[in-house]
Amino acid sequence: MVDLRFFSPRLTFNKMSEKIKDSVRILLADIIDYAGLFPPSGLSMPEAVINYATYKNSNYNWMLGRFICPVGRLDEFVESARDFISRDVKGMWRLSVLASNDIHETIRQVEDFNLKFAPGAVCDSLEIKADNASVIEKYADAIPDNFKNYFELPLGEDLGDLISALAVHKQHAKIRTGGITPDLFPTTNEIIRFMRTCLAANVKFKATAGLHHPIRCFKPLTYEPNAPKGTMHGFLNLFLATGYARVGFKPEILEELMEEEFEEVFEFTETGVNWQGDFSLTISQLQSLRDKNLASFGSCSFDEPIEDLQKIGLL
Repeated sequence: MVDLRFFSPRLTFNKMSEKIKDSVRILLADIIDYAGLFPPSGLSMPEAVINYATYKNSNYNWMLGRFICPVGRLDEFVESARDFISRDVKGMWRLSVLASNDIHETIRQVEDFNLKFAPGAVCDSLEIKADNASVIEKYADAIPDNFKNYFELPLGEDLGDLISALAVHKQHAKIRTGGITPDLFPTTNEIIRFMRTCLAANVKFKATAGLHHPIRCFKPLTYEPNAPKGTMHGFLNLFLATGYARVGFKPEILEELMEEEFEEVFEFTETGVNWQGDFSLTISQLQSLRDKNLASFGSCSFDEPIEDLQKIGLL
C-alpha cells in the first residue's frame, strides 16, 4: 500500500459554489479522462493512481471520466490500484487503454484484465492510432462490439476518407489538440474541419492534449522552469464550437468562437449557454451534443481544469 501523504493532488475539493447550473453539469459530466501518466505531468503509476482515487471520491467526481493507461502498463496499474479498487465505495474504475500495434494481443490483455478485475475495474474503451482506412477496417473487425474505440487521426487531406471509414464501421474519432511544443498544436481551421467532418458523418469524437484550460490562452506548455509558451485551445471553446457547428453556424463564426479569449462573454444559465449575447444553445441541444457528438477530452491534469472553472465562476 502506497502512503497517500506523498502523492496527494494540490487541489482542495471541499469548496464548491452553492449550486452548479444544469447547463454546466450537462456539458461537463464525465468529460475529463485522466492522463496523468503522460506529458507534461508524466507521473509515476502510483502517483497517477492515487490522484485518480482522490478525484473519484471528490466533490467533482461527476466530471471525471476514464483512467488512461497504455496496454503495456496494465500489470503495473494492477500493482498500484488493486487495494483502491477493492475498497472503492464510489463504484467501478473505468479505463481507456491505448492499444499496441498488435491489436489481437491488446484485446487478449484487456479481456484478461476484465475477467480478473470486473466489476471493480473495467477496460471498456480502446484508443488506437490510424493513418489509413484499411487499419480502421482491420481493427474494427477484430475488436469485440462491447468496446468503445477512438481512432486518433492525422489532420491531412485524407481526413474525410478516414472519418467516412469510421462511420461505416461504427467507430469513434480522436483528435490531438496540442502537445509540449507549439508546433504540436493544430490550427483553429484544422480543428473546425475535423469537428464539422465528424458531425457530417455522425461520428462521435474525443480530444486529447493541450486542453488544460477552459478558455483559449497563451501559457507555458509544460510545468518545467522556462518552459516554452504557446497559444492553447480552450476546452469550452472547442465544446461550444462543436455545439454551434451542430446547429448550423458558419465556419467564420466557429473560428471566432474558437479564438475567443474572454470568459465574460460566455453565460451559463439553467436553460442553456449564451456567447456574446447573441448565440445560444439550449439544455436540450447541449444534451444532444454530449450524447451524439462529443465524448470527452484527455488531460494529464484534473486539478488545473477545475481550478480554472472555479476562477471563472462555473464551479
